[in-house]
Amino acid sequence: MAKKKLFESYLAIASSLIQQYNGAVPLNNFLKQYFSLHKKFGSRDRNYITELCYCYYRMGQNPPRSLKGELLNFDENIIRQRIITGLFLCSEEPNELLAHLKEEWNEKTLLPVNEKVALISYSFSQQHIFPCKDELSKDIDATAFATSHLIQPDLFLRTRPDRKQQVLKKLQEHKIECKECSDNCLALPNTTKIENVLEINKEVVIQDYSSQRIQEFLQIAKSEIRNLPAGRQGLKSEIKVWDCCAASGGKSILTVDVFKNIDLTVSDIRPSIITNLKRRFKEAGIKNYNSQVVDLTQPVAKTLPLTNGEGFNLIICDAPCTGSGTWSRTPEQLYFFDKEKINYYSNLQKKIVSNTISHLAKNGFFLYITCSVFKKENEEVVEFIQKNFKLQLVKQEILIGYKKKADTMFAALLKKVDNP
Repeated sequence: MAKKKLFESYLAIASSLIQQYNGAVPLNNFLKQYFSLHKKFGSRDRNYITELCYCYYRMGQNPPRSLKGELLNFDENIIRQRIITGLFLCSEEPNELLAHLKEEWNEKTLLPVNEKVALISYSFSQQHIFPCKDELSKDIDATAFATSHLIQPDLFLRTRPDRKQQVLKKLQEHKIECKECSDNCLALPNTTKIENVLEINKEVVIQDYSSQRIQEFLQIAKSEIRNLPAGRQGLKSEIKVWDCCAASGGKSILTVDVFKNIDLTVSDIRPSIITNLKRRFKEAGIKNYNSQVVDLTQPVAKTLPLTNGEGFNLIICDAPCTGSGTWSRTPEQLYFFDKEKINYYSNLQKKIVSNTISHLAKNGFFLYITCSVFKKENEEVVEFIQKNFKLQLVKQEILIGYKKKADTMFAALLKKVDNP
């Protein structure tokens, strides 16, 4: 009885937090701030309350929004019902928390999602988990993708060159289980603590499975650039690469590992991000690079500092986007999403590519990337590039992650054709 009361208190606290939370800051930050003000909660308490909150938001927009597109207001009983339902749908095996909150569902956690849904007494639809199905890029299974938000994604590591065996040995010594997804990609349970086991950025990079697949596009560009006649590369020495929306630098580290020796320029609009990138590059052993704070919504001078006006052989544009392919990691964004953001980001992306493509060298490659699942941010931007800048599409693909407990992304590699 005492335990049941304890778990009921967790449910009440989670319900109260959900009623206070408005999506203005990441849910993880909101919960950390709450727990820092309430020191009475131990790690077990925090974990259970956090899990209940996330289960609520993993339900997405069930019930759906009103006809006006507004989020429906729920009383506390409905919120509690949604939390327990979310816990049931998200649980892949029986657990103590669900056993105390709704015992009759606990042994049914092993059932497929479709059969679980049939047990829910109120109106619930897997398709309503994810909004804007009509906006999805082609090749995405709308129902499978929506359902994937009920599952927490894995933690993915990319082993740095010649570090794989060393990494596997350390994981084995610490009895940490992992699954090899590809030559250098390891999948671990999301909550695995590796900071005190592996040297982050030096031995491994924390990088989603789909994000690691960007190396397939980099290898194509590398092969073609290397094979160009020396006089047509527009190069005097190393291959020039510009990661124009570099953020924390994950794609740049990947590019260095694929190309080895490059003349690297990184930029971002946020000075604080560049500061963090420099720290990460130091850990990764990357010393020779140029960094700049650049607002790519404005025209960038032809003589971009540090490029000597020669242009880049490869521009990587991991563009700002809705992040809709990553919402299984941040389900609160799924819950509070405003459809108008799709057009906002699509227009922003077109501005950015328009202000960067002009810096391509002859026969240069433009690699466009988003972690979005919306066609307006993906295929339609590629069509915009082809129409307005006459670049040739080499390869484009939706990088399906929902079948592997990973993010879903989009990538397109285009080439600036050198017309003699």
